[in-house]
Amino acid sequence: MAVETVHYPKGVVQLQQMVKKELARSKTKWDFRDAVDLGLEIVEHIGVLAAPFYFTWGAFRVAVILYLVTLHLGISLSYHRNLSHKSFKLTKSLEYLFAYFGLHAAQGDPMFWVSIHRYHHQFTDTDRDPHSPIEGFWFSHMSWIFHHNYLKEKCGEPNNVMDLQKQAYYRFLRKTHLLHIVGLALLLYVVGGLPHLIWGMGVRIAVGHHSTFVVNSVCHIWGSRPWNTKDLSKNNWVMGLLGHGEGWHNNHHAFEFSARLGLEWWQLDVPWYILKLLAYLGLAKDVKVPTEIQKLKLSFKNTTQFDQLENSSTKSIY
Repeated sequence: MAVETVHYPKGVVQLQQMVKKELARSKTKWDFRDAVDLGLEIVEHIGVLAAPFYFTWGAFRVAVILYLVTLHLGISLSYHRNLSHKSFKLTKSLEYLFAYFGLHAAQGDPMFWVSIHRYHHQFTDTDRDPHSPIEGFWFSHMSWIFHHNYLKEKCGEPNNVMDLQKQAYYRFLRKTHLLHIVGLALLLYVVGGLPHLIWGMGVRIAVGHHSTFVVNSVCHIWGSRPWNTKDLSKNNWVMGLLGHGEGWHNNHHAFEFSARLGLEWWQLDVPWYILKLLAYLGLAKDVKVPTEIQKLKLSFKNTTQFDQLENSSTKSIY
């Protein structure tokens, strides 16, 4: 949605109302991509219903392995912490490999995912947030993915990912991402028949989708807020356990640059443990985490302590 200075004699309030009405109309317009996304969601959930009738331990193991690889390494570590927020640097070959894993989570190509997420942080819990519960729980959880025109009207063109747009690899993935997903589905079917296809694609992708979507919905409604972030983000311990560390969402909105989301020792964050191993092996560098002063500044509990620490630091300078 383009933002420009206008003159409207009836006032700003009326103009804002007109803009909201235009957005509401665009929300009802579906395009081919919306229909494809809806169709894919229906198919994967049919797979979930059929899964008990095609259960094998081999198919189950394949689903678990693919889930861990595509969600922990692909979405959380690559799409989110590395590409969206640049919380650390990987060797280029490892960066590309992890991004490819993320592609197979079926949440969009890297440029699409990163653009939406960066807009989410830019407009958190406002009318221009791509998926805020201020538009309803189900919109923030899932139905936003069926409204591409609406998202484009609200946020504008995906021109906030020029760092990825400049790289031929990400442009290639953007053009071909559905082919890769179909290719994996065919491979699973050839190797293990319907059980591998249903569990390795349908069940695994559906669980992965909802474990990501709950961060957008549940973690902006229910939970605790240790940090004064001026938005609706919450830490939800249940989602923290289920959502590959992403459920510590108030932590993330407080320190979006941080590669570590589970800031307390008891806050489970498996991608962070993987990243620590990669850093130890020399495969990751420039890993960012918040300092104690940064945490004191945003903590609801330690405002007084921060003021005292800041005063003492100022005195020491002179």
